[in-house]
Amino acid sequence: MSDTPTPDGPRRYDHRKFIGIRAAAAIPMLVQKYQAKINVLDTSVHATRSVGGQAMSSRLRRSLVLTTLLALLVTICGAAARASFAASPPSTKVDGIDVDTTTIPELQELMNSGRLNSFDLTKFYLERIRQLNPLLNAVITVSPTAVGDARAADRARRNDDHRPLLGIPIIVKDNIDTSGMPTTAGSWALAGSTPGDAFIAQRLKAAGAIIIGKANLSEWANFRSGPSSSGWSGIGGQTNMPYVLDRNPCGSSSGSGVVAAADLAVAAVGTETDGSIVCPSGANGDVGIKPTLGLWSRAGVVPISANQDTAGPIARNVTDAAVLLGAAIGVDPNDTATAAQAGHAFTDYTRFLDDKALKGARIGVWRAGTYDPSLVGSVVEPILDQTIAALKAEGAKVVDPTDIDLSATANEFPALLCEFKTDIATYLHTYVHGTNPVTGQAYPQTLADLIAFDQAHQNLEGPWNDLVFEFAEQTNGRDADCADLRTSTTPPVQAAIDGLMAKKHLDAIIALTNGPAWPTNDDPNQGDLNGHFEYFVGSSAAAAVSGYADITVPAGSDAGLPLGITFIGGRWAEPKLLGLAYDYEQATHVRAPPQFIPTIGDALFPGVPNPAALMRAQRQQATQRQQRDLVVRLR
Repeated sequence: MSDTPTPDGPRRYDHRKFIGIRAAAAIPMLVQKYQAKINVLDTSVHATRSVGGQAMSSRLRRSLVLTTLLALLVTICGAAARASFAASPPSTKVDGIDVDTTTIPELQELMNSGRLNSFDLTKFYLERIRQLNPLLNAVITVSPTAVGDARAADRARRNDDHRPLLGIPIIVKDNIDTSGMPTTAGSWALAGSTPGDAFIAQRLKAAGAIIIGKANLSEWANFRSGPSSSGWSGIGGQTNMPYVLDRNPCGSSSGSGVVAAADLAVAAVGTETDGSIVCPSGANGDVGIKPTLGLWSRAGVVPISANQDTAGPIARNVTDAAVLLGAAIGVDPNDTATAAQAGHAFTDYTRFLDDKALKGARIGVWRAGTYDPSLVGSVVEPILDQTIAALKAEGAKVVDPTDIDLSATANEFPALLCEFKTDIATYLHTYVHGTNPVTGQAYPQTLADLIAFDQAHQNLEGPWNDLVFEFAEQTNGRDADCADLRTSTTPPVQAAIDGLMAKKHLDAIIALTNGPAWPTNDDPNQGDLNGHFEYFVGSSAAAAVSGYADITVPAGSDAGLPLGITFIGGRWAEPKLLGLAYDYEQATHVRAPPQFIPTIGDALFPGVPNPAALMRAQRQQATQRQQRDLVVRLR
């Protein structure tokens, strides 16, 4: 891995950010709406491909031949490595200390006492990235200053420095501007772009954190193509989840979720527009916090929409997530939404971690619309029932069902499209300057420029299309109609949550975070879930669209694939949610470390028949009914 990625190395074409899954449900309607334009685009794309597009240079031909040979070699070596890691997962011990189960406050105590130091800890994670990243593709870039930063942290500690993240190695998603490393959103269009630190990167460093690398992601936070594959980016390839390597890590903070789960850093930072923190956290057995909009600054973060975007922590336990959450708060003059946090934000959220928080708490259970009970209920409902039993055992009063009216989210995707067109151009104009070292041309400055880049560089940005980009480009950006779409979306969802919680006197609402990870599918005509979103399990829209807080905690597993439970609250509800989530975590201790199993078969949703088998069974049942009907009529 280098600071400026090159297209000459082996890359794996696979796939997706969670808003892409929600977008997938809306795409058929938009396809119908824009069918004529899509037909024109489709004809143009196929015509270009049929004649081979631009003439291929001899250098590029050599590059592609080398890429193919190297990819074959990586596949052979990777298969051997996968089998080896499955038989004996690499140790997570540093100087006899199991860092997988050690919290940030405990690491600080160990470093303060001299049992451990930041240099050794950082070297451990860098070696682990070298060892595991060829399997996982979770890290795009490693910081060239990581070891020096660790030495500096150790010197500061000897001078009585006790900042909360001093010497703690973390990794941030590659859509967060971080000085000294490129910020690419996974796209070759931004290869080599190196803005200064985003506000949240500044805050994390000020708290003593060492940002040792950038995490892979669904390219453009999965707001580019339809279909898509979570965790795929042109630069980073396909991220693989560490529990079962051929399964999808969910997205778009795929790499961040895998980084935390596989101990490639102490913790990670992801971003979310709708589900991109909680889904990869749930799928990878992590704790993830999607903060209230405005608690963390978005300045210097590649956007989808300022109306829903936020970054947030992903960690292996609630404690570490709480430490990160407090470290990055602050009012940023470049993000007006952060002004509202005054009086609601805390630099130390660990004070709210209370293993008795559930006693007397009223917890609603949201089921309707989060999964299909007739299809996947037999697998996920027992996990939800176990969660409810654990809450009751801790003294909570459970109100079941407590369903949130999300009818207003029908306009979420159209609103995001027009907001994205404006917001991405604003980011490019503000932070992306100079010449792309891969192409030798100026960086794109508009969405139209990004589309043109992808069309001109299909060898780098294939096999996925630009359907979502195209839909967004067809809008007028943030005009009056766009504002109306947002007005018809966010306030009604906020009112629905506020009203429901007040009416039922709730402290929080729980819902399943995710279903079991599906097999990764690199078919550009299918992508995530093979296109069968009826199998999808998720509850992110309520907090995402409202801008409210939620936190996911490990809750169970299906065939060794983690599932999470999400605690949803109102605006600035982080203190209460952290207490409830911590109590649940301490009472259950569900999380188990990943075992790097190569495969468990091709079941889309273990325990539920695959779609083809379902259709065969339905056809057989229909035939049997027809036969029975015939017998009745003839009798």
